[in-house]
This record gives sequence, C-alpha cells and structure tokens, in this order.
Amino acid sequence: MHKIILDCDLMRYRDSGLYHYCLNLGTYVKRLLDKEKNVYIGFYVPAAEQHSFGPAAGCIVEKKWHSKFIKPFLWDCDIWHAPFQSGRILPSANKKIKILLTIHDLNCLHEGKSAKEQKESLQKTQKLIDRSDALVCISNHCKKDVLENLDVKDKPVHVIHNGTHHVHIPPAKPAAYLPARPFLFTMGYVNQKKNFHTLISLLKDESLELVVAGKQDDADYVNKMKTMAAKEGVADRLHILGPVSEADKAWYLQNCYAFLLPSLAEGFGAPVVEAMAFGKPLFLAKRTSLPEIGGDVAFYFENFGADHMLDVFKKGMMLYQQNGLAQKIIDRGNDFSWEEKAKEYLNVYRSLL
Repeated sequence: MHKIILDCDLMRYRDSGLYHYCLNLGTYVKRLLDKEKNVYIGFYVPAAEQHSFGPAAGCIVEKKWHSKFIKPFLWDCDIWHAPFQSGRILPSANKKIKILLTIHDLNCLHEGKSAKEQKESLQKTQKLIDRSDALVCISNHCKKDVLENLDVKDKPVHVIHNGTHHVHIPPAKPAAYLPARPFLFTMGYVNQKKNFHTLISLLKDESLELVVAGKQDDADYVNKMKTMAAKEGVADRLHILGPVSEADKAWYLQNCYAFLLPSLAEGFGAPVVEAMAFGKPLFLAKRTSLPEIGGDVAFYFENFGADHMLDVFKKGMMLYQQNGLAQKIIDRGNDFSWEEKAKEYLNVYRSLL
C-alpha cells in the first residue's frame, strides 16, 4: 500500500483560499482513492480540522513536538505533498520520501516589494524546490514566473488549475448586510494587493453601492478606503463587511450587479471562478493570472485611472446585456472542476511512486 500525506497545516486559516484548496483537493483525491486498494491518502491537520475529511479519513493531528522529535506517521509515507511555496516540508531530511510542492504564486514580484523582500521570498521557495521531486503550478502564469526566476533543474513542472469551490445555495436574504440598491461585489483579503480602493471610483454612478467581503487584513488600508469614500462623498455606499458566511457569499454572488477583482497579483483567482457559477458580469485587472482564468468572458482594466475604469465598466455592462454572456460565463466556470483536477493530481502522485 502506497501512502500519500497532504500537509493541511494551512487549514488553520479558515477564511483563506488555501483552506479551501486543501479541503477540496484532499476531499476529491480521497474519493478517487477510496475506489482503489494500492494507494492511500492521509491528511496532516490542525486539531480543529481533524474531522474535515470525514470519519473514515486518515487524519494525523499536528503536535508541537512533531517539529523537533520523531514522526512515526512518516515511517510508511511515500509522498509528502507540500501545498504552499513559502510553507514547510516536514520530512526535509528523509530522502526516501518523495516531495511534491505546489506553488500558487510568486506574487512578491508583482506587489511592489523591495528587492530585499523579493530576494528573501524567492530564496525560501528555492529551498523548497531544491528538496522537491516535482512541482505543480496552479496557472501557466505562475509556471512562467517560476521558470524565469528560480532554478527547477530537471524536475517536472506541471500546471494544474484549481477547481471551483462549490458555493452554497443562497438564502432568502443575507445575514451580514442587505444592500438597499444595485451593488457591485468583490471579495478577498482586504489589503493593498487586492487594490479594492480603485473600485470606489465606480460609485460615481449614484445608483450603485459597493460591497466588499473578506478578512480585513490591513487596518491602515481599510481606513484608507473609508477616507477615500468619505472624500468622494460616497461613504454611505461603501460596505466593508469582513468575513461572511458561505451562504451570504452565495447570496452576494447571485444578486450582485457585477463581480469585480482589480487585484495587482493573483496566482490563480479563485473568487473569479466562484463568481462564474452565477453568470454575472466579471471585471478584472489585466494582471498576472487573471486574464488566463477569466479568458474571453471577462472585461479587463488596463490601468486603474478612474475615467478608464468607469469607461470599461459602462461598455462592459452594455456588451454583457446585449450579447447574453451569462451562459458563456457559467460554461467557462464549469471548466474548473475539482473532480477533474483531482484526477490530474492523482496522475502526478502516480508519477512519483
């Protein structure tokens, strides 16, 4: 029996995309392997997540002493899947265990970081690559960054897009906040990288409000957005909600006038794929991986000047309404299926056995 262990340490951050990445990847790979007898997947999880993969899942609960002392759960491990480029590889010294490393992004190159910060981040990822036997990048953009900025030697580099997180059935109304008028919606960690403040310029249209959902990751940035909205006289139409429930998120995606993500850097862009399930207009920054994920069903901001963004938005909404793009957007979202992505990961696992 071959044993794979997926490191799910990042599931301690429940409001993050990495939480859902680990949960979905593990769930769908386990479903495939439950039908087989020669390969088994276990999960190395924080204590709070020991039941997340079901009662029959082989969850190994993290202990503080694991980092310093013997790790018996590694004795029969064949593959350790490290799911993040700046994380850790627990069996770092055990060369008998094959390592698969997933790289989500090299966003340090695109966020305006200093040369020193970029170097430190790349060095950390390089150390993980040096110990790995194969790599997965979650977009072609990510793979290009890796090949141009790091040394993968002759190790295989696979591209496997993320699957779409299945959104809950929307409730009759949200518990967090019920918009009073048509609203624009965006979600993600609220920080400088997400560039959400640029959307305030779209509130020049007095019929609209802006709803932002997600962890308020940078208090100074949140205050900057509020100050900017007050200066523009639209503070009453900007709603920064913080994290919302999965049900509320579904309601906002289903009922928004449009979904927007002006992010400066994304390794994939999971919120975009979630939004596709509802067929609403998509407006994205023409940066990093977003054009790859949005394809020809989204509209793109070439820059973040207020006049340009308003022009793209108005023309995009007109084209969306005239051309019946909703179904095309839904169909695009269907291309990102965790069922299919799990099969691709399973092929990579098998290549290492």
